[in-house]
Amino acid sequence: MLIKTCTPSSVLLVCLGNICRSPTAEEIFRQQAAIAGLSIKVDSAGTSDCHVGDAPDKRSQRHAKSHGYKINKLVARQVSADDFRNFDLILAMDAQNLADLQAIKDELADHEDSLAKLALFSEEDPIYSGDDVPDPYKGENDDFEEVIERIESSAQAWIESWKAC
Repeated sequence: MLIKTCTPSSVLLVCLGNICRSPTAEEIFRQQAAIAGLSIKVDSAGTSDCHVGDAPDKRSQRHAKSHGYKINKLVARQVSADDFRNFDLILAMDAQNLADLQAIKDELADHEDSLAKLALFSEEDPIYSGDDVPDPYKGENDDFEEVIERIESSAQAWIESWKAC
């Protein structure tokens, strides 16, 4: 189900621990939006609290840097209820994190009406539509490179969809 929406003012990118995929996506998204001339607040978080306060994974930092993205100053945090109030759109890196986010939103929706829209990060991407961005944490160098490729593609797809709105 494609979400057709005009450019949101804020986007939160979410993976499990907020040390590999989502911080990488945060910086890629931020740069691509700026290049496209879009003014969007971009942040990232994790559904788990296992890495709160940590810098991004060193391998993610290294691979991101080799593509011109600096993520070394980002700090992992966990998704909060306020994120559903403060962001227009929350994009999950995979189906499990999307389900976890939906469960949080469902609890909040009992008391609140205006909450962020949720979607899979690859949802607008014609190449990776509906695919999870694979978690490279237990992987090799090629896995981190694949993550960057997928994130660049899906971020660009979202931006193109907003520009067409």
